[in-house]
Amino acid sequence: MLVPMVVSVRFFILCSFFSFIISSSIAHTSFRPKALVLPLTKDVSSSIPQYITKINQRTPLVPVKLTVDLGGGYLWVNCEDGYTSSTSKPARCGSAQCSLFGLYGCSGDKVCGRSATNTITGLSTYGDIHGDIVSVQSTNGNNPGRVVSVPNFLFICGSNSLQNGLASGVKGIAGLGKTKVSLPSQFSSAFSFKRKFAICLSSSTSTNGVIFFGDGPYNLNMDVSKVLTFTPLITNHVNTVSGFLGEPSVEYFIGVKSIRVSGKKVPLNNTLLSINQNGIGGTKISTVNPYTVLETTIYKAVADAFVKAVGAQTVAPVAPFGTCFATKDIGFSRMGPGVPSIDLVLQNKEVVWNIIGANSMVQLNDVICLGFVDAGSNPSTSKVGFVMGGLHPMTSITIGAHQLENNFLQFDLAASRLGFRSLFLEHTNCANFNFTSSA
Repeated sequence: MLVPMVVSVRFFILCSFFSFIISSSIAHTSFRPKALVLPLTKDVSSSIPQYITKINQRTPLVPVKLTVDLGGGYLWVNCEDGYTSSTSKPARCGSAQCSLFGLYGCSGDKVCGRSATNTITGLSTYGDIHGDIVSVQSTNGNNPGRVVSVPNFLFICGSNSLQNGLASGVKGIAGLGKTKVSLPSQFSSAFSFKRKFAICLSSSTSTNGVIFFGDGPYNLNMDVSKVLTFTPLITNHVNTVSGFLGEPSVEYFIGVKSIRVSGKKVPLNNTLLSINQNGIGGTKISTVNPYTVLETTIYKAVADAFVKAVGAQTVAPVAPFGTCFATKDIGFSRMGPGVPSIDLVLQNKEVVWNIIGANSMVQLNDVICLGFVDAGSNPSTSKVGFVMGGLHPMTSITIGAHQLENNFLQFDLAASRLGFRSLFLEHTNCANFNFTSSA
């Protein structure tokens, strides 16, 4: 009878031990946020404008500045430049952590890794996959709340060479794309909130835009979630960075059916608006391309229609733009330069993305230019991507960051749809989130 009693006592002690561990874990994570928030700053210190956020990472916690890439697949951080942390753990080959990255390599010490890409310069290098603590602020949609942590947030170790070309002080790139290891996916998985995130770029370098992870409300002097228009997100079955067939793109594509200028349909080769079997064509959204990039025939048709609708003489263009006017010939209003709207007609005539003057034009002292760039006639091989930020523009239309500023974009990953709204229409802007903490 003694053996069963010993086993029983040991079993009781073991159960008590695990009960203690579980209860301690529950106590530690009893607060489960419904959403998280990060500030987003426009930085023009480098040759290409970048949108910067900041997380706290490592033990002890260190603030880390990151360039935000809406279509990036993962977080990478420079591990060569003084990365020290007592909680950093390499991901072992064959582990569940490695499999989340899809294709990966395996080093001699059995640590998995894969290529990390600087999508500003186009440079890629191989790096080990690690996990470490990441700490961010929660939110109720009105202002920041309690700080919460993810203990084993996965990222790729970058290098000094990979960091070249990023804005001053930036140590890596935060990818928000459609993968299991992007920031939205890891945060929603860690806290079991809805697979949604929203991004709002400020047009000013002195005020912060905002990224929300999770559902609304999103209070920018009003709950923006109440006024969004929705359109489906489309999958491109070819990776637009690597060009590999069978490996889907992690970027965000939408279905543009036609383009209107001043209410009139622009004549286009409509086959360019669809994604072909090689992954070329269609429309995607980018935060690393500073301006919208158009396949050359689309650019020329839109530019010609725009010049005709403006009714003013063009002047010598200023690179990288090809269509410019004298500033004195263009009026201004609360909505920006007084020029005709450029409308992206989406799944039907009622669902339209209106690009108003504040987003369509770029002012350069006494010259003001249409903020769209000609990608050339062969988007799959054009080098404009490396000049303008981003990679090879296999895509016919890449909606760039200038056209996104003060537009609120919600990406609903579960429903595969995009919600969008120009905040000019709501008499507010992306800088109106209250970053004063309530905690």
